[in-house]
Formats: sequence, C-alpha cells, structure tokens
Amino acid sequence: MAWELFEESLDSNRRVDAAKALSAADVLIKAAPRHTLQILKEFSRLVRLELSRHHAVVETAAPMDDASKQAIFTSLLRRDGGTITVQTKVDPSLIGGAKIRLGSEVWDASVRTRLQALAS
Repeated sequence: MAWELFEESLDSNRRVDAAKALSAADVLIKAAPRHTLQILKEFSRLVRLELSRHHAVVETAAPMDDASKQAIFTSLLRRDGGTITVQTKVDPSLIGGAKIRLGSEVWDASVRTRLQALAS
C-alpha cells in the first residue's frame, strides 16, 4: 500500500510532487485502513529516500568561491539529469579538499581522509 501511495505522489518526470504526496497521505488517513501508521511511516521513508537522491551536501574545509560552487553544481546536475538541491557546509576538520554526498553516493577527496588512509 505504501508503494502505491509513493507511485501516486510522483510527477511525470518520476520526481516527488509535494502536493501529490500530501494528497495521497490525506486519502490514506481518511480511509483509515488497518495499520495506517505503519503504512504512513513506510510511505514517508520512500519519499525521504527519493528526495535525498536529488539533494547534495558539499563539505569543504573553507568557504568556496562562486565559480567553484557553480562548477560542482553543474557537474552534479549533469550526473543527476534533473533538478537537484545543493547544501554547502564548512568543516575545518577536512583540512582541505571536499566531500560530496548525493543521495547514497559519497565522493571523499578530503585531505583528512587521505591522511587516514596513509596512516592505516
């Protein structure tokens, strides 16, 4: 049942449509089938996983300039093939380089990780 709700919440590009997702959840709540809470939890998990596939977190040791941000955004957009959101974070413990997470994929080119690899 949660999978059907999830499918109903997708737009023509197979991306989560917030209005459709809310409408699907509302229909489920009004119908009140057995195990409604478990179905809603699974539906929420599916939506959250799909949204995270199109959200990138870019961590760097120092703030990035606009040209670097744009280059990374363009590269991620090309890889994803659609609309993405990008969140930037500064983490001085990375020492240098960057760590990028897009959904469940992680690219870690930080100096900290390279030093840890050398140490082990």
